[in-house]
Amino acid sequence: MLGISGHKEIDENISKKFLSTSDVLMMPQAAKVLAYWLAGIGTIFFIVLFLPWQQNILADGFVTALNPADRPQTVESAIAGRIRSWHVVEGQWVKAGDTILVLDEIKEKYFDPELLVRLEEQIRGKEDAIVAYKGKIESYQAQIAALQEALELNLAQQDNKIKQTRLKVSIDSAELEAEKVNLLIAKRQYEAGEILEKQGLIALIALESRRTKLQETNAKIVSAQNKYLQSQQEYINAKIELNAKRAEYLEKISKARSDLNDAMSGLANAQADLAKLKNEYANMKIRNEQYVCRAPQDGMVVKALKAGIGETIKEQEAVVTIMPAEPQVAVELYVKPMDVPLLSIGRKVRLEFDGWPALQFSGWPSVAVGTFGGEIAVIDAVDSKDGKYRVLVKPDPNDEPWPKQLRQGSGVLGWAMLDDVPIWYEIWRQLNGFPPSLKQAPDDSAGNKTEQKK
Repeated sequence: MLGISGHKEIDENISKKFLSTSDVLMMPQAAKVLAYWLAGIGTIFFIVLFLPWQQNILADGFVTALNPADRPQTVESAIAGRIRSWHVVEGQWVKAGDTILVLDEIKEKYFDPELLVRLEEQIRGKEDAIVAYKGKIESYQAQIAALQEALELNLAQQDNKIKQTRLKVSIDSAELEAEKVNLLIAKRQYEAGEILEKQGLIALIALESRRTKLQETNAKIVSAQNKYLQSQQEYINAKIELNAKRAEYLEKISKARSDLNDAMSGLANAQADLAKLKNEYANMKIRNEQYVCRAPQDGMVVKALKAGIGETIKEQEAVVTIMPAEPQVAVELYVKPMDVPLLSIGRKVRLEFDGWPALQFSGWPSVAVGTFGGEIAVIDAVDSKDGKYRVLVKPDPNDEPWPKQLRQGSGVLGWAMLDDVPIWYEIWRQLNGFPPSLKQAPDDSAGNKTEQKK
């Protein structure tokens, strides 16, 4: 019945189409579709690996102002005081010079309401003292000039007297020499007369006459000597008197000069006191203006740092914070040290602001939605915080303007755009932890020079 013993074979009764394994298993149609899809996705993925991808550096930061004058600032009180009244409220727009608050004085040194008047009176008193000192100085200068003139006259007079006594000494000396000659002659005549009288050639009366003449000559010599000694003494006295007159007038001149120096010293002290009073007056005048705290520029009062009436504040203590009007908005990003060498001035940046809906494709910025363009304006030369470097980004003039609703301090996520590479290279770089690559080294020298000129 089974035909086992017959000569017919089994395969003659079985169709060959049932001998294929795939045909026997009957593969489902869904598996075939899946295989086709996987092959298609693999092909697409392989093609995508060769598409361009723009490398970028991711950094976060916040909105700020490019100009330091446009950043939020605190208004400080230059003096210590007690708050008398407030003239602004939070959220109010103010103009430069508007009154913010008024202070009362708390230091007893400045309690006097007429302090400026008192200082003016002291200044006038010092000015009068300076005038008096100047008059005193002129008087002493005239006195010194008169003493010097009198000294010169007295010295000339004494010099003439010395010359006269010197001439008198010369005359008396000549007379003494003459009398000595006369004495010598009289002595010879007397001695000759004695010889002649012994010989009887002359009378005794003639000898007595010669003796008398000899005695008279001796007397004249004594008189001439005394006269000569007296004239010498007068000459010495004249020189002594000359020195005495010089010493007397020099003493008077020295005293007058001492008084003059005292007057000049008093004048200098008075001028110094006057300058000090004027300085104090100017400081007090400026201090009176500091009782009113004014807005330094146009802006909005963001927050009052002091509250209430009668609260005491210290010197250089902040009272309010003001946000300047119409600031030049910029973004402050913080970049890792390993990424800083890849950046340069003018490098393009894509920005995503907090609170602004965005869809970002970092490698394909052209298809990103809700992001805004910028360009690097400043790269700090030193790290700022947490070892990162600050980078200031300003709006890109060739891109869409930034939202006007941006407020300083809001968060920002930024991508500094680098060169284009294939997607497979970017995946390989990320898997190996390599930094982005550049076709050429960044050169920000021109950008730095431009910023310095600005």
